[in-house]
Amino acid sequence: MDFTEKTVEKNTVYAGKILSVRNDVVLLPDGKTSRREIVEHNGGSCVLAVKEGKILFVKQFRYAMGEVLYEIPAGKLEKGENPESTAVRELEEECGLKAHAVELLYVTYPTPGYSEEKIYIYRCRSFGQGTAHPDENEFLTGEWIEEKEVKKMMKDGRIRDGKTLIALLHYFAETPQD
Repeated sequence: MDFTEKTVEKNTVYAGKILSVRNDVVLLPDGKTSRREIVEHNGGSCVLAVKEGKILFVKQFRYAMGEVLYEIPAGKLEKGENPESTAVRELEEECGLKAHAVELLYVTYPTPGYSEEKIYIYRCRSFGQGTAHPDENEFLTGEWIEEKEVKKMMKDGRIRDGKTLIALLHYFAETPQD
């Protein structure tokens, strides 16, 4: 069976600075039509920085969730920017580290039921000192945490950010464990 839905019309109902919302009409596989509310977002990149058995986290308050979260450094893709450049830029902006090389681990769709957003997850094992310069409305701190403690944090729910959990699960699945 063909599960594909075909776009009949696209209607932008909101256009903001970081996202837009559409209310589209689609043709379903059975010939009927339906509406789909879609969030348009440029996507983002994040980077799992690893050094001597430690992983770099950023702690920051997330207004939408109403709490401080542990996350790996991340940011939105700027218009025309490639995902790798975003990862490298965010690592320096948020944590003051200049990546020598990054490798793409995974691409994930955080909310495919209603959003086009993609998040590109990179790993960086080689970096030098740069200069941190977070965005003017960004208040955060970087923290290196031992891998053993990171696993505890994942298990007890202290790490709740989806992209961070995906990056960590991927990393620990491919990294030999003691």
